[in-house]
Amino acid sequence: MKFLLLAVLASTVAALPVDITADQDVIATLERRANIPNIPSASSARSMLTDLRVRKSDPDGYSRDKFPHWIAVQGACNVRETILQRDGTNVKVGSNCAPTAGTWLSPYDGKTWKDAKDIQIDHVIPLSDAWRSGANTWSQEQRRAFANDLTNPQLVAVTGTENNSKSDQSPDEWMPTLSSFHCTYARMWVKVKSVYKLSVTAAEKSKLTTVLKSC
Repeated sequence: MKFLLLAVLASTVAALPVDITADQDVIATLERRANIPNIPSASSARSMLTDLRVRKSDPDGYSRDKFPHWIAVQGACNVRETILQRDGTNVKVGSNCAPTAGTWLSPYDGKTWKDAKDIQIDHVIPLSDAWRSGANTWSQEQRRAFANDLTNPQLVAVTGTENNSKSDQSPDEWMPTLSSFHCTYARMWVKVKSVYKLSVTAAEKSKLTTVLKSC
């Protein structure tokens, strides 16, 4: 009975998502495993941040439909499926390009998942935040390109509950659970805002300044 109980406990623990103790080596592993492109150095991000315009008001009129996303990339694969393959390990897909196997390490909380259903693709700059930051003046094609950007650190596969918790909040309102990933997250956030010449709020800029100073 004792050995049976131990076996049951071992199998239960093995089935749980894995928490990774955060340190610099782990952060490097997270960045490498996620294959997040074009993350700037902390010094570059600090320089970019100083050039971002601070806005005092937010435009209304946002609709997610104004940002066509998950467009086709190649064959049956869309942007979402492309990110799942990019950020996963040993990913296998079916004829429709949906993952049938693989392992995903979420950089937001350090958890490892083996079912793609537990993963969501986060827009680092939420679409509604982009709208408030300047995308309200863009064409539909510009917003489409932003929502499907595979070149900049704008799309990343993360634990679904982390993405839901974030919603459309900016860094002064929400940061990833894994505190030692905050520096990387701030660098990603500033890079995308800089590339697209998006504005920030005073509170957002203050938070990013504080985080980047700790990098």
